[in-house]
Amino acid sequence: MNATANRVRLGILGASGYTGAELLRLLAKHPGVSIDALTAEKNAGGTVGDLFPHLAGLDLPRLKKIAETDWDQLDAVFCCLPHATTQDVLSGLPKRLKLVDLSADFRLHDTATYAKWYGHEHKAPDMQKEAVYGITELARDQVKQTRLCANPGCYPTGAQLPLVPLVEGKLIDVDDIVIDAKSGVSGAGREAKLGSLYGEVAEGIHAYGIASHRHAPEIEQGLSQAAGRPILVNFTPHLMPMNRGILSTIYVRLAKGTTAEQLRETLARRYAGEPFVRVLPMGQAPATRHVRGSNMCLIGVFADRLPGRAILVSALDNLVKGASGQALQNFNLMHGFPETLALDQQPMFP
Repeated sequence: MNATANRVRLGILGASGYTGAELLRLLAKHPGVSIDALTAEKNAGGTVGDLFPHLAGLDLPRLKKIAETDWDQLDAVFCCLPHATTQDVLSGLPKRLKLVDLSADFRLHDTATYAKWYGHEHKAPDMQKEAVYGITELARDQVKQTRLCANPGCYPTGAQLPLVPLVEGKLIDVDDIVIDAKSGVSGAGREAKLGSLYGEVAEGIHAYGIASHRHAPEIEQGLSQAAGRPILVNFTPHLMPMNRGILSTIYVRLAKGTTAEQLRETLARRYAGEPFVRVLPMGQAPATRHVRGSNMCLIGVFADRLPGRAILVSALDNLVKGASGQALQNFNLMHGFPETLALDQQPMFP
């Protein structure tokens, strides 16, 4: 993709991972950008086609090390680096660059909370102060104005989209929220890990990060902001034998006098006209196969058999709306492009 005077000159740091590859797949159809720098420390000197044959037909620069990148030739950067690494790199970049960070480094507003959950002090607290946490539908105006967008995690996106409007509307008991979430293996990244091996994942399902997953404080941060007071949730993730997708089943207690139908009506009003969030008819369940490869989040609402309770179900693709798609959605807002540009792919089925 050769630069032109009217295009935003882009760099992608950490282009050898799943989120980097997904960004390249989506950006291939974006008329407003040129991809001028791609980094991959271990694969520097190689091509994207070497790592991802499905992208071999794109006209892309060779991979290089971050230290070899000419920042003067870029206008914006997507950062797909591991947490902690990101803070060091982004804090040293020119202030004029617009940044969308797909790591967890700038998602938590409170640096002490970050240190507690990630095991080390935050290395760029001044940058953290300017970061905007970017669930697009919930922070659109702030995203438009920011230089640094902290792109949300996949589990937190699937949980907060259905929950935040209900918490804001005081329609549920905020002290009784249970989130049971299930993810595809790509959420663990492309690096070889024992827990991601075929023999460890296939033909089974297991819970992990029980009562200790790092996305819990990220979810709680958003819900606490919506409620105006601290909130704790019961959040348990599970690993599924599939490549893509997150399904969140959320159990809530209704506020006095509230019905499950009112929850659905509230969500439908909130997301009416949203291009990437769809609230299904009452009692209809979304599935990960309904959103695969797309930037969609589907939400279903059910009345529970237990009196005074309801069940919310959300589905999204963890690599698209849960990562690279939402990152591109935020990028479009930051640069004045139509929000849906290069994101209008329909889901793949089956």
